Amino acid sequence: MSIPIEPIIYGLIFVAVLVLVEGIYLTVFGKSISLNNKVNRRLDMLEKGAAREEVLEQLRKEMSQHLRSRSVPLYSILADKAQKAGIAFSPTQLIMVMVVLMGVAFVGMTVGTGASIQVRIGVSVVMGISAVYVWINGKAKKRMSMIEEQLPDAVELMVRSLRVGHPFSSALNIVAKEIPDPLGSEMGMISDEAAYGRDVGEALKAMAERMDMQDMRFLAVAVTIQQTSGGNLAEILDGLAKVIRSRFKLFRKVNAITAEAKWSGKFLSGFPLLALIGINIAQPNYYDKVMGTSVFVPACLVVAAFLIGNLIVMRMLVNIKV
Repeated sequence: MSIPIEPIIYGLIFVAVLVLVEGIYLTVFGKSISLNNKVNRRLDMLEKGAAREEVLEQLRKEMSQHLRSRSVPLYSILADKAQKAGIAFSPTQLIMVMVVLMGVAFVGMTVGTGASIQVRIGVSVVMGISAVYVWINGKAKKRMSMIEEQLPDAVELMVRSLRVGHPFSSALNIVAKEIPDPLGSEMGMISDEAAYGRDVGEALKAMAERMDMQDMRFLAVAVTIQQTSGGNLAEILDGLAKVIRSRFKLFRKVNAITAEAKWSGKFLSGFPLLALIGINIAQPNYYDKVMGTSVFVPACLVVAAFLIGNLIVMRMLVNIKV
């Protein structure tokens, strides 16, 4: 029993397609779209000469275009993730990227494998869609985690601005200038919308719902209550910043405590596969006597089900809500 080379080629093609997505994205929009850019994208667009109205319109279009396309059958699986990731590609452009990646995967399998054309077409379609989904899902997780980490600093900056006498609109503008992406551009949109007459509480609530972030909902509620009933907004936000930071610290502690269990589950599920590959490399004919028996395939399916079940159970055990 020798290890077939084609699955390895399929894996390499998928990795190449995944890297190609990021390359296309950075080529089209430049480094300003990167999440770790110190100067947020809104300020970068303003510095390049774009008008404030044009920047606001462009960013609002990017933030809402994916949710409006959830009715598209192929795109519905990507819409929510793409919206949370803040993908600047339009839905049409993303579908075009999928088609390009399908073509690249098909060419790669044609050159590197001897699979039939039906298999190549089917696998290339799966690779094109799944590569874009994996890329968007990774972007969404990274962006949301960065916003959660930036939010306490942004709220504390608002508190300091309010205590020295700035109005809340000016505090938002300061946050938009001082905080890098991804939160900087989001707060810049809130500041621009407030400058053009939109209620700040409604704008914050809309952003919280768009991101589906509980801490942002707390901020929107705090600002709305202060607008309707009055009170010291600086003290309210100071308490909110402490709560958010304490919650974030507790979340990190829970992650540290459950890290061993998470990696144990991954190791226990991945080790049998590594052992199978090692045995086949050391002794390729080790399983030849049992491969022809009637119970070989059912036994493999049972083992695979147990490995997948182990991952699911371990994930449920360590999925602690904070």
